[in-house]
Amino acid sequence: MTREGMPMLDEYQYERRFFCRSMPTEFDDGDAPALIIQGYFVHADRYALRVRLTTHALRIPMTADLDARTVLAEHRDIFRTATIGVKGPSVGGTRYEASRDIDAQVAAALVLRGGDVIIKNRYTAWIGADGWNIDVFGGANAPLVVAAAQRSTPVTNLIIPRFCVTEITDEPRFSNDELSWRPFTRWADDYEDELARNGPSFQQSFGTNTME
Repeated sequence: MTREGMPMLDEYQYERRFFCRSMPTEFDDGDAPALIIQGYFVHADRYALRVRLTTHALRIPMTADLDARTVLAEHRDIFRTATIGVKGPSVGGTRYEASRDIDAQVAAALVLRGGDVIIKNRYTAWIGADGWNIDVFGGANAPLVVAAAQRSTPVTNLIIPRFCVTEITDEPRFSNDELSWRPFTRWADDYEDELARNGPSFQQSFGTNTME
């Protein structure tokens, strides 16, 4: 607790992230996923200041022509959850993050007035013993899909589902803050060429990888 009596949500985020070809349909239960709009006001040297708004009350397909600010302006009243956070660089699947809840209307006003913005649908699933987030991006980042396994401790000895094409843990170009100003569509063809040339890879420094 801080001296003011408010909890500081400071923690290290442990996750491994993977590039996917598409959203696995078996993890879409028909309910609305978490619709997330994030604005970045600082993103330099892999540090970021982020404002995030989230709602489960709206289901929107993540198409390439989607504009995050237009969606927020039209539906801002249904976004009831918002945070402001700072994040450090990801090193070895570990990234420092500190965040606080803020008023959703204040968050919407900030995002509508500036910063670089992304929009995505987030699906959650249990795979083996691990909780996974599967993010489907819209706008200039469509059709990017990124899956992440998260734990409260370093993610070792992971069961990796077959829909994960290759590992992108610690690759800055796939971080949300970098995608906000250098979206996937700008370099997707080069990445596909790179993937075809080098093939998939999975980090070997996190214990045993089991493909399932």
